[in-house]
Amino acid sequence: MRLSTLLFSGFAAYAISGALPVVDLGYELHRAFSFDETTQTYNFSNIRYGASPTDTQRFLPPLPPTENRTEIQTGSVGRVCPQGFPIWSAEIMVPFLQSVLAGTPFNQSGDIGDYPVVWPPGDSRITEDCLFLDVVVPKGVFEGSGEDASAPVLVWIDGGGYIGGDKSEWDPQGLFKRGMDTGEEFIYVAVNYRLGAFGWLSDTQGMANAGLHDQRLALEWVKQHISLFGGDPGRVTVMGDSAGGGSIIHQIAAPANETADLPFHQAIIQSPTWYPLSVEQQESNLRQFLDLLNVTSIEEARRLPSSQLMAANAYQTATTPVYGTFTYGPVVDGSLVPELPSRAMLAPNFKRKNLRVMTSHTSNEGLAFTPPAGANSSAYPSIIEAYVPSLTPEAMEDIARNLYPPNTSSTESLGYSSPLERTALTVSDAFFRCKNLYLNTVFDTTYASVFSVPPGLHSQDLAFTFYSHSQPGANVGLFNEELALTMQDYIISFVRQGVPSSENATDWEVYGDDGQVLNMGVEVAMTPDPVDKNRCRLWWDISG
Repeated sequence: MRLSTLLFSGFAAYAISGALPVVDLGYELHRAFSFDETTQTYNFSNIRYGASPTDTQRFLPPLPPTENRTEIQTGSVGRVCPQGFPIWSAEIMVPFLQSVLAGTPFNQSGDIGDYPVVWPPGDSRITEDCLFLDVVVPKGVFEGSGEDASAPVLVWIDGGGYIGGDKSEWDPQGLFKRGMDTGEEFIYVAVNYRLGAFGWLSDTQGMANAGLHDQRLALEWVKQHISLFGGDPGRVTVMGDSAGGGSIIHQIAAPANETADLPFHQAIIQSPTWYPLSVEQQESNLRQFLDLLNVTSIEEARRLPSSQLMAANAYQTATTPVYGTFTYGPVVDGSLVPELPSRAMLAPNFKRKNLRVMTSHTSNEGLAFTPPAGANSSAYPSIIEAYVPSLTPEAMEDIARNLYPPNTSSTESLGYSSPLERTALTVSDAFFRCKNLYLNTVFDTTYASVFSVPPGLHSQDLAFTFYSHSQPGANVGLFNEELALTMQDYIISFVRQGVPSSENATDWEVYGDDGQVLNMGVEVAMTPDPVDKNRCRLWWDISG
């Protein structure tokens, strides 16, 4: 159906002569912000999907947007949710990793208390009123002149430890360029959700996980409105890395409603993570946040100016006491998250086994989250207990002696040959790899992979996922353009057909009883899954 037909049929998309097109969303009119000549895509930027979560709505699930049709929205004002950065990630992590990878001594302090508080860089886009999303759509799809009557949709949920990041952090133009080269079109949607205390503050009485509710409202928005852009609400793939991947796991594990399906049909989950927060930790985080605001209740906090709340959030995030953690994230709340996702998804009566899923993790996930003290074998128990303070002495004994025994000449076969590698592997399993393993074993159709381009650090694969000729290369490690294009082929074909494929590489087989994963490294080949199920049984129960 062409644009002229849409106009006369009363369909909501139309164009003003000589201008960028406008979409009528019902509650508002929104004009495309720009048109990319190279990829022939319209960018509809900063579309409101939720009402402003301020004042009495702070820390609560979002409300739908109210009607505002007095003027056409252009999305010209950028939107980024308030955020912060831990001292350990801003001051210690990078120089420590550099020393490890270069094999040189680390001469800085590894003590977070030895560094000043790190404030987020100034950004005029930061605002509490940040529940906005972007839609990027090929011109042919929007005008109904593409190959499909309606195109599949890829929804990106950004990562950042649940405390940082935004929808514009990664540019999808490289994916669109690859889609043009292979003749496969799709629509891309990227969403903001609340971060830090704004999105994840919990009172342990039911107020929790506002960020998850934001994501769910955005996904429902896609289901309701994406057809106005030429998209198919019945062909939605959601994709996320790190906190984005962890968020998707929580969305999938949410209680199944007898009358409503998930607002997506496939998932691409990359390096999913979160740290389990006990009730005691949630209560401590709440008390600290209120103390920083000099108030005694959530109700008082809701009445404070935004600037004061943002400052408290940034300070609390910066002073996160445990290296490798982020203070906030999803918690068991008795409703949207009634139990740890692993327990919900590994249960025999789990209702969403037919979801098609692509999973991945990097070969060295845990190193970026391992403190310098991890190089000392004697520090191992205290480091692991700091990550999971709910560990019983018996569980810690099992971890330290049986699952990850101290280094000997025989432990290399277990995946490590030094105290630092032992600690990093434990972190990898507990908070990344074992989450992927239960995804691989739960669903009827899972395509699993390991990104092993040296050094295989967490999120290193994103430079490949979003590779573009206009921004070549990667910030960390080796880069291989052919592998990047192959990875993009797999993503785009999965979005379109539900089966990842590429003419440049081997066939990607479904994860089955033999536990085969696709190794994406110097070579691309099917290999046995390197993750140990016996170790993961414990982490499934402890860390979700």
